[in-house]
Amino acid sequence: MTSTAPARATLPVMRVLLVEDDVTIAEPLVSGLRRDGYDVTWVATGTEALAAPAHDVVLLDLGLPDLDGGVVCRELRERSDVPVIVVSARSDEIDRVLLLEMGADDYVVKPFGFRELVARIRAVTRRSAAASAPTGETQHIGDVEIDRRSHRVLVAGEEIALTPKEFDLLAHLAADPGAVATRESILREVWDEHWWGSTKTLDVHVASLRRKLGVADLIETVRGVGYRLRVDEPA
Repeated sequence: MTSTAPARATLPVMRVLLVEDDVTIAEPLVSGLRRDGYDVTWVATGTEALAAPAHDVVLLDLGLPDLDGGVVCRELRERSDVPVIVVSARSDEIDRVLLLEMGADDYVVKPFGFRELVARIRAVTRRSAAASAPTGETQHIGDVEIDRRSHRVLVAGEEIALTPKEFDLLAHLAADPGAVATRESILREVWDEHWWGSTKTLDVHVASLRRKLGVADLIETVRGVGYRLRVDEPA
C-alpha cells in the first residue's frame, strides 16, 4: 500500500531587476541573490531597465552609461508602485532626499554588505500594518487627509505623490497622533523587525515626507527618542 504525501505549497519566487553597469559588482550580486532563491534579471543601462518586464523589486545604480539613475527611478515610479532600492556610491543626504522624492523606497550606499541588502529587499517588499487597515478608513489631521484603503494622501484637497514607504511612515505616525513613536518602533513596524540597515534611512524618509507634505512642523522630532505628529489643541 502506498501513501501519497500532501503536496507542499510552493512560494512564489521574488523577481529582482538589477540595474548595474559595473560587472565586478553585478556578477557576485546576481550569484548571491540567486543562491538565496531570487529570480534575478541583470541589465546594464537605463534604457534596458525601462524596457524590462514587471519585477517585484528594482535595485538601481545611479551612474548608468546612458541615462541618469534619477530619471530611471522617476519613470519607473510613474509606471508602477514597484519598490525601488537605489544602490549608489553617492552618500550625501541631499542625494538621498532627492532620490526619495523621485520615488525611491530606500537608498543603500556602496560598499554594502550582502546580508544588509537582502534585509533591505525584504523590508521594502513587506506590507506594513498600515497597508492592512480596514477598508474605507480615512483620517484627517488638520489639512492632511490619509486614505488607507487607496494609499492616497491629500493636503488641502490636493493629492501628493508619496512612495509606498513614505505612506507607511505617515500612516504609522498617524495611528496615534500626538504620541511619540520611538525610532526603534518605527523601524520595526514600517521597515522590518530584523532591520539590518542604518537608522539614517529613517531620518532621510522623514525629511522627504516633510518636504512633500509642505506643512510646517507637522512631524515633530523628539530629540533622542523619535518622532510624532503634531496635534493642534482646540482653540
